[in-house]
Amino acid sequence: MSAGRLDEKRPFIAVGIAVLTVSDTRALADDKSGGALAERIAEAGHRLVERAIVRDEVEAIRKKILAWSKDDRVDAIITTGGTGFTGRDVTPEAVEPLFEKRMDGFSEVFHRISYDKIGTSTIQSRATGGLVNQTFVFVLPGSPGACRDAWDGILKGQLDYRHMPCNFVEIMPRLDEHLKRGGGKMV
Repeated sequence: MSAGRLDEKRPFIAVGIAVLTVSDTRALADDKSGGALAERIAEAGHRLVERAIVRDEVEAIRKKILAWSKDDRVDAIITTGGTGFTGRDVTPEAVEPLFEKRMDGFSEVFHRISYDKIGTSTIQSRATGGLVNQTFVFVLPGSPGACRDAWDGILKGQLDYRHMPCNFVEIMPRLDEHLKRGGGKMV
């Protein structure tokens, strides 16, 4: 589904990815969304650095995101769950204030893909993305289907160095340029 092409002359570069499930009711044994992401990460040849579950609590979510964003092994963090409108859905509220740079296009493309699958129900998700401590963070809904759609339609290509005309992997070494000049802030 991902538009673009693979330049087979370029080497594949595995990236380190952490998966965070936000849920009051799930455990690793029955976490289908986190499991779907972990499976796709492995199939693509990337490293699943860590996988965890935290409750739908702003501070718990922030603590885990900040810790992983400072871990040199983690290039990207994918969360699943807590993007709806119920009282316990707080993942965007927890993560968005941490963003140094927002990735509005991620949400827009996710909703475009989702609309083709579930129609107007896509508006019930507040999927988002951005950078935290120069680490890519993608906030996905808690359904396995939404996680598969986001991975297959966006993340698989953007986290592959061979994906053309551009991808996230090729810009990873440059994400901290503002810090080298002294103009950035660390969370």
